[in-house]
Amino acid sequence: MIVENQISLSKRENKSLKYARSYFSSVKGTIGFSLLLIFVFMAIFAPVIAPYSPDEMTDDVLKPPSAKHLFGTDHLGRDIYSRVVFGSRISLSVGFVAAGLSAVIGVLIGSFSGFYGGITDDIVSKIVDTFLMIPSFFLILIIVSIFGSNILYIMFVIGLTTWPGNARLMRAQALSIRERTFIMVARSTGESRIRILFGHVIPNGVFPVIANSALQMGGAILTEASLSFLGLGDPNLTSWGKLIFQGRPYMTFAPWMIIIPGIFVVLAVLAFSFIGDGLQFTFNPKNRKGE
Repeated sequence: MIVENQISLSKRENKSLKYARSYFSSVKGTIGFSLLLIFVFMAIFAPVIAPYSPDEMTDDVLKPPSAKHLFGTDHLGRDIYSRVVFGSRISLSVGFVAAGLSAVIGVLIGSFSGFYGGITDDIVSKIVDTFLMIPSFFLILIIVSIFGSNILYIMFVIGLTTWPGNARLMRAQALSIRERTFIMVARSTGESRIRILFGHVIPNGVFPVIANSALQMGGAILTEASLSFLGLGDPNLTSWGKLIFQGRPYMTFAPWMIIIPGIFVVLAVLAFSFIGDGLQFTFNPKNRKGE
């Protein structure tokens, strides 16, 4: 038994190494991962990297970028560089939490629908199709404007309105996997449907959802920034979107207030888009030679 476990662990390690090699052989994937590392480093070490508190006011009001204030200051004399660094915490959190929630819901519903089939699949498919016909941003906009703009609420609303795409991907995977030989063998040995679903179907079919979730992380950051730009962001927290909103009235004579946080939003969306491309490349069987 110990030998079998060691062999199984060795196989999993070898497969992980092959995935890693395949991912980093993608130029886009490497660039995206590098950018994400920079943003994560900013978020974790914000108190060390930022020279000022994000809400610390100085006498340097609306000063352009300089040696003293790398990204300039805003209308209250706050250091924009420090606010961008601390804002990465909120913006990245929105991306990870919203996309993670969307992935979990989508995987559970999609795998259940595709694996069980029949009337269950018909009902779930109709629900998914209905959600997909509704523009998610406008639905989020309506919900947030009615129920409030707390950041946790925004995260959950984004996640709860973007899961249908993941459900459709997972359903397609489940429909294909349930007909494979190893599933037939598992059924013939008496394994329960739930065990087959969580032990075989989901682990073997979740890869497209993982790749799509990377794209959704960038989309969630952009959605939060758009809500903040419209004045529907959390007023008590600093995010890149909130910085853009605060810089809007000063665009003509202090453009750095809106351009710099805007650049970070674009870079974050680009990073997750590249990561998604890298994951799609990695999980494509044609690109995993020798596996």
